[in-house]
Amino acid sequence: MKTPVKSAARLSVAPMMDWTDRHCRYFHRLMSQHALLYTEMVTSPALVRGGALHLLGYNEEEHPVAVQLGGSDPKELAAATKLCVERGYDEVNLNVGCPSDRVQSGTFGAVLMRDAQLVSDCMSAMKDAAQGVEVTVKCRIGVDDQQAEDILPDFLKKVSAAGVNRFTIHARKAWLQGLSPKENRDIPPLDYPLVHRMKEAFPHLHLSINGGIASLDQAKEQLKHMDGVMIGRAAYHNPGDLLLTADQDIYGAENKPKTAHQVVEEMYPYIERQLAQGVRLNAITRHILGLFTGRPGARMWRRSLSENAHQSGAGIDVVAHALSHVPE
Repeated sequence: MKTPVKSAARLSVAPMMDWTDRHCRYFHRLMSQHALLYTEMVTSPALVRGGALHLLGYNEEEHPVAVQLGGSDPKELAAATKLCVERGYDEVNLNVGCPSDRVQSGTFGAVLMRDAQLVSDCMSAMKDAAQGVEVTVKCRIGVDDQQAEDILPDFLKKVSAAGVNRFTIHARKAWLQGLSPKENRDIPPLDYPLVHRMKEAFPHLHLSINGGIASLDQAKEQLKHMDGVMIGRAAYHNPGDLLLTADQDIYGAENKPKTAHQVVEEMYPYIERQLAQGVRLNAITRHILGLFTGRPGARMWRRSLSENAHQSGAGIDVVAHALSHVPE
């Protein structure tokens, strides 16, 4: 039985462009049965105007799984939400945090922090279209010269008035001019205390914190203040440390955690199915390179996969050979 999405949101893996595709999410789900997984951001114009419904494909095993939308037109977001709900997603999330130029030019992402009323209108339309499926927001604490202490509570108040009960807050501002998306993930200072104060000010909302959290110990520390924690790059680059014991450490599960070797071997049938459908091996193995980070044999594991998985006809034997470099 899948974990209810609100319970799962105690720990989530962030939506990350070019990273959290369906192969990545299947791999992550093998390590944690409970963590909430997010798709890469999908834009509402791509779905509604472009008909790119293949972007909504996922594996049933991924539940609980949330789809993240990018957009700023309430009608179009409502239509996109309907398409997501029809495909069985457990949650539809609106991106109000991405600072990239491409996203700004489409008037969505972090630039929407400047227009809480528009976000509220978007969420109201999405909620009406969601047929009871939860709609949520991922945002920043502010953008550019906004005073985060003032803007963030106003944003939460206006948007929650549309019936949104769950927010994930990246505890950094986004600088829309002068910083690249990569720099926006590191340079603006983290302000965890401000996000903690939002939980005190809005006790009725389910608030998750995101940004700079790189271990389960840090996540547990944040859960003393917040309802949930979202982890991004650390969960991707070092999934073994973040996800193998997440069910036990975060959700209190009593079953024994899998080993990293078990997870690789459990990937074999999935890989075989995907290869049979014409997917190249490296499209899958690129997501598992970090599994043994910090352990003996990790370097040879990465090297063996990197050198061989892209070759024509590469199959399971390539993964098994790479695994042989890592002691049990």
